[in-house]
Amino acid sequence: MAGHIQDRWYKTETGPSGEPRRVKTSRYGKGMRYRARYIGPDGTEKSQSFPDKQRRLAEQWLTQIKADMSRGQYIDQRAARITFQEFAEKWVATHTTEINSREAAERRLRLHAYPYIGTRPLASFQPGHIRTWLGELEAQVPASSHRRIIFGTVSAALSAAVDDSLLSKNPCLARSVQTPKASPSRVTPWTSTQVFSVRSALPEHLRATVDVAGGCGLRQGEVFGLSDDELDYEGGWIAVRHQLKRIRGKFVFAPPKGGKLRDVPLPRAVAAAMQAHSKAHPTIKVTLPWRTPDGPAITKSLIFSGRTGDFVRVSYFDDFMWKPALAAAGIIPEPEEGERYAAAREHGMHALRHFYASVLLDAGENIRALSQYLGHSDPGFTLRTYTHLMPTSEGRTRRAVDSLYLASGNQDHGPETAQAA
Repeated sequence: MAGHIQDRWYKTETGPSGEPRRVKTSRYGKGMRYRARYIGPDGTEKSQSFPDKQRRLAEQWLTQIKADMSRGQYIDQRAARITFQEFAEKWVATHTTEINSREAAERRLRLHAYPYIGTRPLASFQPGHIRTWLGELEAQVPASSHRRIIFGTVSAALSAAVDDSLLSKNPCLARSVQTPKASPSRVTPWTSTQVFSVRSALPEHLRATVDVAGGCGLRQGEVFGLSDDELDYEGGWIAVRHQLKRIRGKFVFAPPKGGKLRDVPLPRAVAAAMQAHSKAHPTIKVTLPWRTPDGPAITKSLIFSGRTGDFVRVSYFDDFMWKPALAAAGIIPEPEEGERYAAAREHGMHALRHFYASVLLDAGENIRALSQYLGHSDPGFTLRTYTHLMPTSEGRTRRAVDSLYLASGNQDHGPETAQAA
């Protein structure tokens, strides 16, 4: 690193006899006296000014800069003056190709981070600032699971600032900062009685949505985007290749969540229900953009249609069809007169995927296969979500021993006879 300290109050001139001499400049006694200068990693000159009688401090500053460069910990102080909000707005616009994910991250930052830490320069962040922000966040956002997601978004932005050499360490990762804990939650699958009660309470032309969601584990967008070319009745498969998705208030066709194209077994009972539905309700041709609102238009023959003969609009379905069906099945209470149905996040259409998982696990299906059918990117996530629904080890032990006794042909002879068998 090339660096030196300039004394702005004096300059060197050549005297009458050719000897160098120091003379006062026009700036003598005015402003900062010393300017420490160096060439940064990007090839441009950087500087920092110091007052009179602080030349040693300027030298120490240059020494520290040189040490940071050699350790790979150099931070461009001028660039690091950018505020968290200024940096995060640029980061969130490029950190993911999924528009919905990008908008969700932007909304979390705008509502829960910018009002508290948005104006703070990046280089000034300390763990204490994050602890204070988390305390304020707890008062504003009661759900710890939601706070955890918000915290993760802020931490990801600060990690990007570290990668861009605008911050030496991510303060969110300090040991004194406690990450909001995930709310302990256990999936409680519906009973078959509840599933069929909801099905019978739906409008007749949408009852088969329960069959394909509860019998094949499809997500809501995959159900409403299901087209006739994705059903293989002879082979017994559903090819999940796209979904109906809402982006910025506009509907599009898009790949399944996470881009996980998959093939799911089509049980004969579900196939029969789908064939009966298609006979009573012909498919409708729908043309929508692909992936983004300004994407190329594609046309699909959708199996399910909405009240206007077009595709099913999710918000209308949830409020005016799904929730009344839940109430009719006794899963949620009927609203008071003039009131709307209460929020029922755990009883959304996603509950049918949980039902599907519980049925497969009870039948002995393995986690890896279930994860593939559900379209999860990681079997570990599937295991963590549904491990409590798997048959217990003690249950397997009892069945294994019981089967040995039954195989022995004589249940009165005890374990020795079973072992001999």
